[in-house]
Amino acid sequence: MHELSVTENILEIALTHAKASFAKKVTDIYLVIGQLSSIVDDSVQFYWDYISENTICAGARLHFNRIPANFRCIKCNHEFQMKNELTACPNCGSMQTTIISGEEFYVDSIEIEKEVEKSI
Repeated sequence: MHELSVTENILEIALTHAKASFAKKVTDIYLVIGQLSSIVDDSVQFYWDYISENTICAGARLHFNRIPANFRCIKCNHEFQMKNELTACPNCGSMQTTIISGEEFYVDSIEIEKEVEKSI
């Protein structure tokens, strides 16, 4: 259910930047989401369709770019990517690792349509 508050934040970010850019309409929003985040794309899309109604973001397409989870082994310094679930270091078998990537969640970019300036 936390996807609702996340989606509300996405809308707030999009509206703030769209207003600052004198946008007529927001057409696309590109999101970066790490594999380890608990964000569910379909839930965000569901809430987006509802809460963006009657705003300049209505109908904007959400694009989800998933970043894989990468780890570094503390014992042998080997870097590896998580496949499906947390696993030991494939090099030495240690479970002592640090996360390099995979926890990200941010708005990467927003595409807008601007008002056409009228010349006198």
